[in-house]
Parts: sequence; C-alpha cells; structure tokens
Amino acid sequence: MNQYEIFNQTENNLEEETKKLYELLEFTLKREKLENVEFNVIFVDQETIHEMNKTYRHVDRVTDVISFALEDHKTIELDHRLLGDIYICVDKAFEQAKEYGHSFIRELSFLTIHGLLHLLGYDHMTEEEEKIMFQKQEDILNEFGIRRES
Repeated sequence: MNQYEIFNQTENNLEEETKKLYELLEFTLKREKLENVEFNVIFVDQETIHEMNKTYRHVDRVTDVISFALEDHKTIELDHRLLGDIYICVDKAFEQAKEYGHSFIRELSFLTIHGLLHLLGYDHMTEEEEKIMFQKQEDILNEFGIRRES
C-alpha cells in the first residue's frame, strides 16, 4: 500500500489544489505501477526553501522544488520503498504560473511530478536524462488532463 501525504506549511489556503494533487499522485503511482512507496510533499514559503537550498545544495537563492531522495542512501532495509520528501515553494509556483501563462494548479502539478520523478531516480544533469525525465513529466500531466495551457 502506498503512503503519501501533502503538508501545507504556508499561510495559503491550498485545500482545492491539495485535493487535485492527491488525485494526480494516485494516477501517477498507478500509471508507473508503483506499490509500497512512501513519500511526502511539503509546501513551504520562499524563506524556508531558500534556507534549505543554501544549507543542503550550497546554492544561495530561492528555488521552486527540492527533492530529498532517501533511496540515494540505502542504509536501512524496509518492506517498502521510503522515497523521501518533496519541498515546493508556493510563492515560486505562483510566480512561475504567471510567468509561463498557465494556471497555478498546472505549475503545482508540474513541480510535484518533477519532484516525484527525482525521488524515483530520474535526473536532468545530461541532455539525454533531461529529455527522458521531461518527456515523462509531460506524458503524465497530459494523460491526467493537465496541459500546458491549463
């Protein structure tokens, strides 16, 4: 059984968006045939993600999403996959939705799937990796019904 939670640590009311993201995550886990995985999605503000980015990635700026993949460090054997945590900066998501001309839920959905794929081992450090990861992101979002123009 999959276990995942979405936590809102911001002042924003994100109840509707959270409901939609739970549906998207359920769809994605079924699509990818993932069972017995555990992870969290945490909404944070700019200050929090800036500090995390600076502390853990040594990058002194606000970012949109940070994933902490626990499977990168296999030290504990469990009967399920403990994937890790996805931190999403809500302020940055609002800003990027406006910048890219699409809805806030589309941007949150993109960042959530992007973070989840990182937890699953996907990356975009090379051109080939980026092509694979970004195509998978778009396929998942399109199949779920969240397209760029939405």
